[in-house]
Amino acid sequence: MDSLKLKVVIGRTEKVDFPKLGMYNIPAKIDTGAYSTAMHCNNIHEEDGVLHFKLADSSHPEYSSKELTFTEYTQKRVKNSFGEMELRYSIKTPVRIGKKLIKATISLTNRGSMKYPVLIGRTLLRNNFLVDVGLTDHLSIK
Repeated sequence: MDSLKLKVVIGRTEKVDFPKLGMYNIPAKIDTGAYSTAMHCNNIHEEDGVLHFKLADSSHPEYSSKELTFTEYTQKRVKNSFGEMELRYSIKTPVRIGKKLIKATISLTNRGSMKYPVLIGRTLLRNNFLVDVGLTDHLSIK
C-alpha cells in the first residue's frame, strides 16, 4: 500500500513536455493498453548514421517545424494501432508529466490521423502513475 502513495494520479489525457526537444504542453493520450510511447513525426529518415525527423504537421500546430537529428537511436518492430507489425525508429529523451521527469524511449511514427500527437504507454507509466480514466488533463488543472 505504501507504493500507492508515491504514484501520481493522472487522467486519460494529459499535457506533457519534452524539454530536450523544445516541446511543451503537448496533448497526450494515456494508454495503459499500449506497451510503448509514440510521438507524431514526419520525414523520418536515416542518413550516414544520423536519424533525421521533423515534428511539424499542419494538423498539429503545437509542433515546431525544425528538423531534429539524433546519432543515438534504435530500430525495432512495433505493433501499430491496427495490429500490424512495422519497423520504427526510437530515441531516448526525457518526458515531463506533471512534476515528474522520466527518461523514456519514444518511437517515432506518423500519427497524423490520430487525435493526439503523443501516446504514453504503460512502460513509461509503470511505477510512476495511476490512471483515472474519469479525468482529463488532471495535472493541468492544479
